[in-house]
Amino acid sequence: MKHTNHYLAAFIGMILISMSLTSCLKDVCDETRTFIQYDPIYLNYDQIRVQISAEEGRVLNNPGKIYAYKNYLLINELREGIHVFDNSDPENPVNLAFIDIPGNVDMAVQNDILFADNYMDVISVDITDPLNPILKDRQEDVYQNYWFQEGRGFQVGYRETELTTEVDCSSPNWGNQWFWGGEVLFAEASFDVAVNNVGGATSQAAVGTGGSLARFTLSKNHLYVIDQWNLHTFQINENCTLTGVSEFNVGWGIETIFPYGDNLFIGSQTGMFIYDITNPSEPWYLSEFTHARACDPVFVDGETAYVTLRNGNRCQNFNNQLDVLDVSDLRNPRLIATHEMDNPHGLSKIENKLIICEGVHGLKTFEASDDKEIRSNILDHVVNIHAYDVIALSLDHLLVIGQDGLFQFDASNDKLEIISTIEVNRE
Repeated sequence: MKHTNHYLAAFIGMILISMSLTSCLKDVCDETRTFIQYDPIYLNYDQIRVQISAEEGRVLNNPGKIYAYKNYLLINELREGIHVFDNSDPENPVNLAFIDIPGNVDMAVQNDILFADNYMDVISVDITDPLNPILKDRQEDVYQNYWFQEGRGFQVGYRETELTTEVDCSSPNWGNQWFWGGEVLFAEASFDVAVNNVGGATSQAAVGTGGSLARFTLSKNHLYVIDQWNLHTFQINENCTLTGVSEFNVGWGIETIFPYGDNLFIGSQTGMFIYDITNPSEPWYLSEFTHARACDPVFVDGETAYVTLRNGNRCQNFNNQLDVLDVSDLRNPRLIATHEMDNPHGLSKIENKLIICEGVHGLKTFEASDDKEIRSNILDHVVNIHAYDVIALSLDHLLVIGQDGLFQFDASNDKLEIISTIEVNRE
């Protein structure tokens, strides 16, 4: 009996110790984490295809891509519309108007006609008077990546809400940077979530300039639009309408498009594709340069292409680098050099100066006359800004966009000089 009591006491003691250890482990495993909660937004056709309107200029809240046209500076307000600034005096840009275009991310302008995405459609808008935009044409259902659910409509995006919660190690989501809860996505605030996916051209028309992250571009009186898989080609008619002339699959993970001479350079998560547009209505595949999966903007100057690759969870890549390619033979692009970078995004080049946006690491300029020595020939590094994309209009006029707003720089000297800033509203 004594032995039985002894074993029972020992057993109970082991249970108590186990419970104690479990309690300690639970305390260790508990942690407070902050997520962004993404709730899906559904709209029907009547809510998407609304009359295009404008209002007086308003503050920047969530800036996207940029575009320069004549003396205008256009800044996308992500998925809401386009800010129009009079940039005749870069030291004092004037906030003229905000053009309300639901779902807008990309844009291009020719002869005062703004081409923009309106969720799944591509529209043509006369902005001769930015405060009185006139819808001229609508190409419906160009983008096929919006899911439709009967009774709810098209899923056009997500509503973002910050959520702070306790996560226990017993949770199946322990350690995950993102996870699904039904149709709701939860992701850490630092996680790169692409939940709302959606150079100068050779032309005699009055055409503007987009950045290296553009998905719309103009050349030879044609509009070229990319989605994640396809290249869409539209002819621009005299009455400002569009006629679709071709559409075909390029690959997957298509991200950017850059026109240069008689060619289109298309950046994807797997490489760079080159298409001949000698006949602008029928782009013709020439070649491609492949690399490990990465986010991939492209800029071309003469016989050299500059490709930035960066890491990020969406891009599933661990390299941050600049690839310099010889494209003198368009059918056989060849790697010249690879340079390590911090987190390169958009880029531009003017004369021998290469400008690279490094995201949270700021903005860098390099002397690029020697393709193999670019990294060692850094001229300046602006560290106190977030830089996403850049347009080099001239050596003394750079446009740089990022999460903090738009910055205009003079790059005529080795050290960048700030001209003006359009800040993001922090209220």
